[in-house]
This record gives sequence, structure tokens and C-alpha cells, in this order.
Amino acid sequence: MKRREFVAGLGTAIISPHLALAQKRIWRVGVLLAERGQNAIRHGLRDLGYIEGENLLIEARSSRAGVDFAGPAAELVATRPDVLVTAGTQAALALKQATPDIPIVMMSSDPVGTGLIASLAHPGGNVTGFSLLSPEVSGKRVELLREVASTVSSIAILWNPSDPPAAISLKETETAAAAAGLKSSAIAAQSPDDFVPAFASLEKLRPGALVIIPAPLMDLNAARIASLAADAKLPSIYPDPSYARAGGLMSYGPDFGGLIRDEAVYIDKIFKGTKPADLPVAQPTKFNLIINRRTATVIGIDVPAQLLARADEVIE
Repeated sequence: MKRREFVAGLGTAIISPHLALAQKRIWRVGVLLAERGQNAIRHGLRDLGYIEGENLLIEARSSRAGVDFAGPAAELVATRPDVLVTAGTQAALALKQATPDIPIVMMSSDPVGTGLIASLAHPGGNVTGFSLLSPEVSGKRVELLREVASTVSSIAILWNPSDPPAAISLKETETAAAAAGLKSSAIAAQSPDDFVPAFASLEKLRPGALVIIPAPLMDLNAARIASLAADAKLPSIYPDPSYARAGGLMSYGPDFGGLIRDEAVYIDKIFKGTKPADLPVAQPTKFNLIINRRTATVIGIDVPAQLLARADEVIE
């Protein structure tokens, strides 16, 4: 080999790794989630080999007070990410309204009924993800509440009328309550300022127990709602473990942390070329029952031993 050819080859060998590094794709993900969800999606993507600062850039936003999604959605779309990810119907609808083309991976209680997708098997458009089946588990929550408070004759239902799937969950809960021989009263809360007046209304109604309908507004104020319910000595059931861990009596619902990590798998598929329209919307297979025994003691509830045995977690 001539010396000139050898030196040229050596130069190529030295430069190529740097060129490869410079050409490495950096994927951009826009995340519209509360901080807990942001951490979960980061962990999920890291498990799949996406490392922030190396091959991943995350732009994160969260809802203002759990009621304003349009502003953060528009901000994220303006960053032109490769994929958008969120949880909750209000947030997903805001992202869909903000962009018709950027892929969106979401979780929603009723993605078909709210127009996010055409069907679970063939979502169409730019949206895919997970259906939370919240309306279908409403009956289970009433059943569990009856096991804890077997002598009650009425329940109150705290819900947010501004959250699209909440009306379905409310109807399912009312139907389940009627089937169990319970009277039910719906109490609305559409902003954080509504919680104290809502619980003042509950004092007048004097229900035997309380069901919280899932909504971002409720989730972001879990500790406050749990505290108000405990002060009122109301046996209550919630849709997410964060409530029970914040002092709520018990929660029953899908494993949200696991579902958000599953969203990372969908993001990875989209990065590798799969279109959202071709990714069927999945449904949760794992549901968690969390019981806070400390709160049960505070409100004077003796949780049945068989229910404690079935719980996925008991907070002592």
C-alpha cells in the first residue's frame, strides 16, 4: 500500500467515530404529564435505551391546576417533537386539537366516545395508546366500598363535569349504587376552589360513604381531597394509589405507573417507523387495590380481614 493511501485510510478511521456521533439521531418527546408521570416515562424510555442528553430530548409540561391543558399543549407542539405523550382525556384532546400530524401516545377513560380515536383495533389518525376502562371499574369501586362500610344506605359521588369521560363514570357509579340498594348524590367540583364548598354540601347530605370519579383535577389535589374526607369521617374510595398514600382510605384502579412505562414501548415503536393509526389501543390488565389502615383507624372503620388479604398494598 502506498504511504499516501495508508495515511488517508488512517484519517478516515480516526474521523469516522466522530462523524457517526455527530449523525446520531436525537429523538424529541413532548410530555404533558404531572411530575410523577414525567419520571415514569423517563424511566420507561431509559429501559429501552433512550438516554437524555445522548439520544433523547424531553420537553415536559404539566396542566395548570388540572384544568388548563390547551396552553401547555400548544407550547409542546411548538417545539416540534417526534412524539407527544400524555395521560387523561382532557390532555389528549388538547394535544389532538393542537396538531393533526405529530404522533400522540395517550391514556384515556373513553378514547372512542370522546373522539380521540376511531376504534380500539384501528385508531386511525395520529393518536394511539391505552384505554383505561374507568367506567367499567366504577361498579367494582362501589362493591369494595360496601365491603368496608356494609351498613351505609347512601353514597356521595365527587366528580368534575368538565372532564369528558367523567359523565360516563358517574352514570356507571350511580347504576352500580342503585343495584346495591344505595341512594347516590353527585357533587360537582370543577376547580380547586370548589372542594371546600363541595364537602360543606356533603355535611348537609350526610352520605354514608364517598366515591371519587377519576379526573386530572382530582388527581392533582389527591392529598387535599383525602384530608377533607378523613376530617368528615367519610369512608372513601379513589381511582389512584396516590390518594391512599396521601391519606385516603382506599383506592382501586389500573396500575398507572406500569401503563405510563408501557407508553414508552409505544413511543419506541413509533420511533422505529410504526404509524399511530396502525397501533391498536390496548387495555389495562392489572388493577391495584390499596388500603390505608391508618386512615381506617382515624375514621373508625374496621377493614375486614378478607379484604386486607386481597389488597395489593396495605398502608399501616
